[in-house]
Amino acid sequence: MDEARARALLAAAALTGPGGLGGAADAELLALGENAVFALPGTGRTPGGGLVVKVGRDATHHPELLERAEREVAVAGWLAEAGVPAVRPAEPKPRLVDGHPVTVWHRLPAAVGPAGPADLAELLRFVHALPAPGFELPRRELLGGVERWLQLAGAAIDPADAAYLRARRDGFAAAAAALTPQLPPGPIHGDALPRNVYLGPQGPFLVDLETFSADFREHDLVVMALSRDRYGLPAEQYDAFVTAYGWDVCEWEGCAVLRGARETASCAWVAQHAPTNPKALAEFRRRVASLRDDDPEVRWYPF
Repeated sequence: MDEARARALLAAAALTGPGGLGGAADAELLALGENAVFALPGTGRTPGGGLVVKVGRDATHHPELLERAEREVAVAGWLAEAGVPAVRPAEPKPRLVDGHPVTVWHRLPAAVGPAGPADLAELLRFVHALPAPGFELPRRELLGGVERWLQLAGAAIDPADAAYLRARRDGFAAAAAALTPQLPPGPIHGDALPRNVYLGPQGPFLVDLETFSADFREHDLVVMALSRDRYGLPAEQYDAFVTAYGWDVCEWEGCAVLRGARETASCAWVAQHAPTNPKALAEFRRRVASLRDDDPEVRWYPF
């Protein structure tokens, strides 16, 4: 989904019933990845007035994408009741526009700076202390998107690389199913990175709640270990994360398995952008080669 298509969907959403959103042509594009995220013009930057709209990918043939959007809104409401600082929904359920889920959110106040690993750890401690909500959260299917991403990549990637990632996915899925966690399982964010934390005047807020799950808490902690090992996160920042959270997941014997599963998923995720972006194709090839060579020292670059 490119920006033009996302804006067309945003414009169509304005026509769905009373209280249409409007302003699609002048909306500010905040992010374009798994979703397109827009800030609507003229709505300010206060939690009570500003609006942000998230346009999801086509759910016509992937109903799980609509379910994920519905769950994200439900999670946000649950976190609000629990007092966890997080983005708040402005509408109680997603709109479905030409097969695409569209969700509407209150815009957070202007950021005071970038969030860091310690800010993330603070929020994870809140989340990991919560009991299960009154609705069902899925398991963290970290590898569940691999097939969809490889299909989106199509002929842009080497079929041998796709086959390698499918085999790697199956191997790590089996290994992960045999793990015994050290922490009590329960609600997790599912994609616990500083980029999913917004640092406002009142402190850090969780955003991008669509991967919330009920699973090993270790899933949330392995992300930062991989950030240190693959993406160049300075060791002192990782240490700050560990100190703020209170435990280092690298001490757990299952860490390497979850790390490998996440590497596999991260590699396949980049593949979906390969058909239209040469830089994505180059990064995909870099990542696959490092996995094939079993070389943990090769630096990966965020995409």
